Amino acid sequence: MRIEAKSVEALLNGNHILKGVSLEAGKGELVGIIGPNGSGKSTLLKCIYRVLKPAAGAVYLDGRELERYTCKESARRLAVVAQHNYYNFDFSVQDVVLMGRAPHKRALDRDSAEDYRIVREALETVGMADFAARSFSTLSGGEQQRVILARALAQQTPCLILDEPTNHLDINYQLQLMDLVRGLNRTVIAAVHDLNMAAMYCDRLYAVKDGEVVGAGTPRELLTSAFIRRVYEVDTQIFTDDSGTLRILFRRGGAG
Repeated sequence: MRIEAKSVEALLNGNHILKGVSLEAGKGELVGIIGPNGSGKSTLLKCIYRVLKPAAGAVYLDGRELERYTCKESARRLAVVAQHNYYNFDFSVQDVVLMGRAPHKRALDRDSAEDYRIVREALETVGMADFAARSFSTLSGGEQQRVILARALAQQTPCLILDEPTNHLDINYQLQLMDLVRGLNRTVIAAVHDLNMAAMYCDRLYAVKDGEVVGAGTPRELLTSAFIRRVYEVDTQIFTDDSGTLRILFRRGGAG
């Protein structure tokens, strides 16, 4: 699936958060959105996964404007792993993941044996199969994040939207999650806080600052010391390690 955002603007509480942002992600690409806190990354993702309606501009799925899809149709195409997942009821882990099957059902349809098989596979994929009967609210933040990823996998969409997906995860699970996402062969758009993760896993990056795209390209093209200094106001040392992966070291004292 191909996703495009064209000249998207967003207003929140009278504040101009996004100022004509455009990006695209081709079929099977993992596209990262980077930028300082408060730059508009999450707001942009919310416009893409339909929580916010752009004040101007539009989002397109395979060339068709998002607003022309019903909510259920778009939910069959886009699955979301958001930063915050709050539930007012005490759902089991299995029940949370079963929610991912809702876009494939008609009203009042019961969960089928196939639904439960898909849920089991999704939980096994994220290493949470033994937690199926546990209450979601009793899990740690990292465990909850893995369950929400399982829910997105159970949704079986051609595209995933991830808002800082490695938040709350130990380093081991950060790498496991990104390895998993990288191997899904789906179109992925992810807001990424960690520039080294972005360099390791993303095909292309868009840098957002103050609601505008200030740079785009492959990690090797974009993540230069001069660019990082301009966007993040920190000094860095950048090198390629023995595996050929771009690495970024941050210098103490910033760029003052």
